[in-house]
Amino acid sequence: MMGGVRFTKGQRVTEGQRATDGSRVTEGLRFTKGHGTGNDFVILPDPDGELTLTPELVASLCDRRRGIGGDGVLRVVRSAKHPEAAGSAGQAEWFMDYWNSDGSIAEMCGNGVRVFVRYLLENELATPGPAGLPVATRAGIMVAVVGAETIRVRMTTPRAYAGSTATVGPLTVPGVAVDCGNPHLVCGLHDGVALGSLDLTREPLVDPAVFPHGVNVEFVEPGEPVDGVDGHVLMRVHERGSGETLSCGTGALAVGAVALRDRGLETGSIAVDVPGGRLIVTADEAGDWWLEGPAVLVATGTVS
Repeated sequence: MMGGVRFTKGQRVTEGQRATDGSRVTEGLRFTKGHGTGNDFVILPDPDGELTLTPELVASLCDRRRGIGGDGVLRVVRSAKHPEAAGSAGQAEWFMDYWNSDGSIAEMCGNGVRVFVRYLLENELATPGPAGLPVATRAGIMVAVVGAETIRVRMTTPRAYAGSTATVGPLTVPGVAVDCGNPHLVCGLHDGVALGSLDLTREPLVDPAVFPHGVNVEFVEPGEPVDGVDGHVLMRVHERGSGETLSCGTGALAVGAVALRDRGLETGSIAVDVPGGRLIVTADEAGDWWLEGPAVLVATGTVS
């Protein structure tokens, strides 16, 4: 792990810390900390793609005791400067290079993309157009529409494609596999099993034949009626590469899609309450899927 994290007011950090692989960590690495409904991220500005991220560095930054702490890292890089996004440069200037807290790379993060957009706006790196602000991700181009209190993002259309199960301790729960640009398994709780009773300190067991690259597992129970939406559910999630988190945006999208399907609706809105707050999932008449929620930047500094 890195030797430590120092919050500064612009002064340069000169300690020569090293990562566990022996490589020298960039001195004076600037960062911002942000979150969306408690799903928190370390944001690294790297517009010209000069920073070399490693799994060790990402895990060190996300370490909640020896690093800054976060569910993942968002690297802010121009699409033209990143080999995975260069082909999208004509559609989106900025690419969200997202890494899970364990140092693995992920396709997409629904809460992360809202926080990413908030960072671009507050640092005057982008201005939304009439149709919104496009952001390139490994799951495709997402478009963000900025409101007074929340940000709405047009997401990848969720696709339910299989039935499977997740096992937590002695409990095995049936679920629906949903592709949101990344894999999800949505498991509805029944027979009096309470959402709060689940032990998600360990990764749920899933079928590796269905999920060869792992999966985000959402557990869901019905919520009380909420005005202005077509349904209300409560959700907890164990994220691939991060463990249980306070929120998962693409997980909420998957849950909202299953909730609408179970109600026999092709369009509508579902309120998804996670431990960190509330997200709204909407399928509109145009066939687009939207995720809406807050995005907050809470600190800036320099890491040694």
